[in-house]
Amino acid sequence: MAASTELRELTVELGERSYPILIGTGLLKQTGSLFAQRGFPLKAPILLVTDSAVEHLYASEVEESLRASGYQVTRAVVSSGEKSKSLAVFDDLVTAALEAGLDRKSTVIALGGGVVGDLAGFVAAAYMRGIRFVQIPTTILAHDSSVGGKVAVNHRLAKNIIGAFHQPEFVLYDLVTLKSLPLREVRAGYAEVIKHGLIWNEAFVKWCDDHSEQLLALDSDSLGYALYEGCKVKSIVVSRDERENDLRAILNLGHTIGHALEAVAGYNELLHGEAISIGMVGSARLAEKFGYDSGIAAETERLFRKFGLPVRFPAHYSTDSIMDAMMHDKKFAEGKMVFVVPKAIGEVEIRSDVPVEWVRDIVEGLKEEGAKS
Repeated sequence: MAASTELRELTVELGERSYPILIGTGLLKQTGSLFAQRGFPLKAPILLVTDSAVEHLYASEVEESLRASGYQVTRAVVSSGEKSKSLAVFDDLVTAALEAGLDRKSTVIALGGGVVGDLAGFVAAAYMRGIRFVQIPTTILAHDSSVGGKVAVNHRLAKNIIGAFHQPEFVLYDLVTLKSLPLREVRAGYAEVIKHGLIWNEAFVKWCDDHSEQLLALDSDSLGYALYEGCKVKSIVVSRDERENDLRAILNLGHTIGHALEAVAGYNELLHGEAISIGMVGSARLAEKFGYDSGIAAETERLFRKFGLPVRFPAHYSTDSIMDAMMHDKKFAEGKMVFVVPKAIGEVEIRSDVPVEWVRDIVEGLKEEGAKS
């Protein structure tokens, strides 16, 4: 397939706070004009937050575009990796915002993956009780986290436990930035893409299955379509339930076990997408315990293996530690385990009656199999 320059656009429908998701190639160069079109004030300073892996690749291009349109920009760089999602780094960025003279009309830009988006978004949500925020994701994985306004930092005992809902003004997704990703990051990113199909759209799951080679090769047409479809599911769900009162919780498929694995791994051994992939296999095994289609687990595992994603976790992880981490997770409520459970490929339900013993059995089973594989 030839490279595509098609611009795809979606809208997250939130009334007066609705915002677009723009997906295409060469969009970084348009950052300044997009700011001007949407009425961002020229006199209000901008803080561009990025990480050490992305800075040398794309920060200058974004800054040059903004300055060419008359904006004042200050760059703040954090270390790459999940450990930057901390209160200490948050404090550093608030200091940077103060030193840059940001005011209530200012904007924070997140240029990077999900870590930068969550962290910079939380700074924007908290600074002066909330200022403007723009997402410019540079990873496949961030197609999920950049949409929907969930921003947060981690606590040593639980992921994303300190945060807020703070919607961006818009999401700018330049496909060119994805070409620089290492293969492991590419594979991990597709875990969340496939997740959107697993919870909502069976036909999209089949499309991903049929186009796995093109997706892993970062074919522009296939990549643009996959991100559009993944973002479309996310935007529909967020538009209907912005603050996760009910429906939005389906987006947590695989995250209860996945977040616990990340915490136990110290946020540095497993990538987020890898942990969620394993978590989704665990959720599919729960489906079988509830008597749903017996083929869900095998099909889920086959698909993730096809994309080179892990479906087992390292045997040295402590089951007790994983269970403890799940108890701290936001999806543990009123003494019962809450899980998103697939009823079929493309359909899920939220179960608040999951026996702890079932979860322990599944965790232990994945670990024991991990020891053998």
